[in-house]
Amino acid sequence: MTANVSGIGSVLQQMQSMAAQASGGVGSPAAALAGSGAATAGTFASAMKASLDKISGDQQHALGEAKAFEVGAPNVSLNDVMVDMQKANIGFQFGLQVRNKLVSAYNEIAQMSV
Repeated sequence: MTANVSGIGSVLQQMQSMAAQASGGVGSPAAALAGSGAATAGTFASAMKASLDKISGDQQHALGEAKAFEVGAPNVSLNDVMVDMQKANIGFQFGLQVRNKLVSAYNEIAQMSV
């Protein structure tokens, strides 16, 4: 029972420290909204681009290994090709699901009454 209480206490402490970091240095709520939108948009866009670049890189690597296996490269085995193809497929499926969630959220926001 005390383990649960101490665990909750540590989570509460982490939440309070994150809230303090998030609100530190911001004068007014309007300034916080104005400043955080641009920063969040830039961070989100760069994170999204990095994720898409990684997905594309994984696909290109898997295709390269598949082609190397087809021509009989001695250092490429079938199981390496299959694992890399599955990694690329899982990454693509993940990216597709993220896109679907973003489109769904956009549609939901677009249908909200103002």
